[in-house]
Amino acid sequence: MSRVLQLAAWSLAAFLSVGVAVVSYRYVPQVGPLSEGVMANLFARPWLAVHAAGAATALLAGPFQFLPAVRRRLPRLHRWLGRIYATSCIVGGAAGFGLAFGTTAGPVAGLGFALLGPLWIYVTAQGWMTARDRRFDEHRRWMIRSFALTFAAVTLRLYLPLGVMAGLTFEQIYVATAWISWIPNLLVAELYLRRGAPRLQPA
Repeated sequence: MSRVLQLAAWSLAAFLSVGVAVVSYRYVPQVGPLSEGVMANLFARPWLAVHAAGAATALLAGPFQFLPAVRRRLPRLHRWLGRIYATSCIVGGAAGFGLAFGTTAGPVAGLGFALLGPLWIYVTAQGWMTARDRRFDEHRRWMIRSFALTFAAVTLRLYLPLGVMAGLTFEQIYVATAWISWIPNLLVAELYLRRGAPRLQPA
């Protein structure tokens, strides 16, 4: 992938991530327009606010960790953003796992979200530990996988209107997005890594 395409892809991902994060923060104080389906979750209180805070913060911090200028010129900022990102993923993933068991969309949707939570925590923890061990190429690979799962918050919101346009009911769309919001993301990340993503210099 050329540098121009990489920059374009990063810019789009960052724009969408920041946009979804800002909108999602409303679920922390739970003010403004809130989805009835989301608020109907049996464990929405208190875990929805915890999940929203963690996931939104990860969406805000994540894209900027992939900027070479941040890694090379501002290594302390990169490390601190990394800690914030990883902590947010772990908190958001743990709360999301709990919310999966309270969804009113049924067991198929619940299973999809329940699998996402621990997997998100695992790949992020691997990224954190490899960074601490200064195994930076492994760290890069794990964090690409981690952000692919973080980005599920964005792809979920992209699929919802597409499903409506396709004539599906909200319930049908939501069950599908419990799986397609994150599995294709992870597959794309793995394909990118297998095709030889450029090596990054240590931060």
